[in-house]
Amino acid sequence: MTDPHSNTPTREIISVAELNRRARSLLELHLPLLWVEGEVSNLSRPSSGHWYFTLKDAAAQVRCAMFRNRNALVRFSPKSGDKVVVRARTSIYEGRGDYQLIIEHMEDAGFGLLQRQFEALKQKLAGDGLFAPEHKRPLPVLPQHIAVITSPSGAAIQDVLSVLKRRFPATMVTVLPVAVQGEGSAKQIIDALRTANQSNHFDVILLCRGGGSIEDLWSFNSEALAHAIFDSKLPVVSAVGHEIDFTIADFVADVRAPTPSAAAELLSPDQADYLSSLGHLERRFQRAISAHIGTARQQLLSLQRLLRHPGQQLQAWSQRLDHLEIRLHKSWQKKIAADKKQLEHTQQRFLTQTPALKLSRSKQQLTSSEQRLEQALRRTLKDQNARMQKAMALLNIVSPLNTLERGYSITRNAIGEVVRNSDHVNEGEMLNITLHQGALNARVLKSSGTESQ
Repeated sequence: MTDPHSNTPTREIISVAELNRRARSLLELHLPLLWVEGEVSNLSRPSSGHWYFTLKDAAAQVRCAMFRNRNALVRFSPKSGDKVVVRARTSIYEGRGDYQLIIEHMEDAGFGLLQRQFEALKQKLAGDGLFAPEHKRPLPVLPQHIAVITSPSGAAIQDVLSVLKRRFPATMVTVLPVAVQGEGSAKQIIDALRTANQSNHFDVILLCRGGGSIEDLWSFNSEALAHAIFDSKLPVVSAVGHEIDFTIADFVADVRAPTPSAAAELLSPDQADYLSSLGHLERRFQRAISAHIGTARQQLLSLQRLLRHPGQQLQAWSQRLDHLEIRLHKSWQKKIAADKKQLEHTQQRFLTQTPALKLSRSKQQLTSSEQRLEQALRRTLKDQNARMQKAMALLNIVSPLNTLERGYSITRNAIGEVVRNSDHVNEGEMLNITLHQGALNARVLKSSGTESQ
């Protein structure tokens, strides 16, 4: 800029505030979000809820600010001396002209390394198929015996036992004690898994522990443990940490529960539901039994109405027997009555008489029976003779001999055929003539046929 009355250029003079504003704009425009690692020092937490501290390393330091809406998302409480990794944007605090970082995200430096290792292992095992749904084993509907792999002194086992006792106390539980963090804990968990699989007592395995930092849960991110869970013959439920915590064991397990208590609820039916179902079944059974008894009672009443007194039935059979006896023959009635009487006499003899007397009476009865049989035969012969005489009289009426007695005769030709027409004989043919008494042989001298008439 120049003055029109002078050849000397005009100077642009800006305020300090404008300078800081321009510097801030340049920084924020040309330096986007960055990841920076350093050590926290001079940490301040005023009542506003914002955090102010210095991030430094061995060679330099920079002021930092993390506002309340962002630091509320940090999962740990930083303190001076902690090494952290932050994601931040560069800026200038215009009021003092201080260069600073505005922190958007913070994580423990050690957490960042472990998290990267976790993600790398997760991708590797996913590529190997250890997380594939088709390899997941179904949980038993009603486990009889649960193997719980956890620390015997932790809060997780107490939560599990409390839930199981409340929901279904009949479920058997065996705790396989292991260390759930620290050196050697992963191997203890693997050994416990193998022990549970080699036993024939368990239906399912529950792997659990309480919450903690990523370092506390790191034993459950072991690749060897992941393969041990994958190779387990028994279904495995993983309940490690809180609901927001995830470990490799959670992804490999057949079912992941958000907490140990949730896992216990998942593995145990609610006894109240079973009692309700049993009550419902009991009521249905009672109704079915009552209905069955009612039906049986109705059937019994119907049968009672249809059932006839034995005396009535005997009367009906007696009448039928009488009709049959009449149809067969009246003589059979006498025989049956005689047989009944003989049976009664025989029974009396068996009870009261000596064998000699019994034999004597038997002979008398035999004689009497023979006489009756003889009389019956005579009557039968007489009846048969009368029937035969009647049949003979009827036969005699239609007999040709009776016709001959009235003066007629029967003429036969030489071959024995009866001659009924004079046209059927020839002159000189020999004929046989049967009379009422005797017979004649005659020769035809002349035939007067019917044609000449």
